[in-house]
Amino acid sequence: MNSDKLTSVEFGALWTTYHKKTMILRILEHLIQHAEDHKAKTLMSGLYEKLEKKVIEMEEIMERAGAAKPVGFTKEDFHENAPALFTNGFDIMFCRILKEISMGMYVLHTTISYRAEIINFYRELTEITHLYYHHFTDYLLKDGFSKLPTTVKLPDSIDFITDTSYMKGTNLLGQKRQLNTVEYGLLYHSVETNLFGMQLMKAFAQCSKDKEAKQYFTKGQQISEEILQGTEKILLENNIPSPTMPGGVLTSSADAPFSERLMLYCTYLLGGFSIGGQGFSSAFTLRNDIIAKSAIFAKDAFEYTLEGAKLMMEKGWMEEPPKMDI
Repeated sequence: MNSDKLTSVEFGALWTTYHKKTMILRILEHLIQHAEDHKAKTLMSGLYEKLEKKVIEMEEIMERAGAAKPVGFTKEDFHENAPALFTNGFDIMFCRILKEISMGMYVLHTTISYRAEIINFYRELTEITHLYYHHFTDYLLKDGFSKLPTTVKLPDSIDFITDTSYMKGTNLLGQKRQLNTVEYGLLYHSVETNLFGMQLMKAFAQCSKDKEAKQYFTKGQQISEEILQGTEKILLENNIPSPTMPGGVLTSSADAPFSERLMLYCTYLLGGFSIGGQGFSSAFTLRNDIIAKSAIFAKDAFEYTLEGAKLMMEKGWMEEPPKMDI
């Protein structure tokens, strides 16, 4: 066995990473071009420079392996003359969400890689992601575009659950038990990501010229809004304030800065992220009513993401992953 040869799963990981990275480069090109804040522009430009080098590195790895590199997303998917679609703050929110997705994907890709070169490649990408995720979070907090979650009185003793009614979420009088901090953290993240998703889908629908794609983005906006309202209701029932996002994050531009294909792929990627998030929430939530709602949200996200994949196929916009040609 040639240990220097790319395995099937390693090439599949690089193939997927190439699509995501070239998509992010095109998004960054628009965000950097119209950045209103110097610090935000500097941060995004720094990320762009590092990711562009990693894309070139992937191309070199695939070339040495004798494989055709995927098309991914090229300069044709970025419309340079389009006016700004987002205002200051939303650009960094966008980058932060993309880095969240990257974290999860790199963990998966690292665990299925065996060659030192590929493992090291994903280690370096992970370091870049963690660095810029920290920078983006710090920027959003300092500039008032994001708020820290609610604080609580920290426990001074340790308890164990001895009654399975803890999972019912209600007692004999029908009163719901208070959320624990693990459950709140998952709900908080759901609110935060769906606030962003709702705005992004609104932006994509606003500038899309393809009838089916526009309808799809509008549907995504509605689903994000439904998940957001359902999650906020749980928080309010527990007397916990819901996190808010400042308004004015979109411009009135109807000219798309990206190709329809790129916007659909980005939505497809975010949909997969949402499915994973809802699944993770169900695994670590101990109140049955919240688990049931998470399952419904996950089902809606799954069906929506599947619908997006079919739409891309129908329009010839989905690049085929490498075959298992043994």
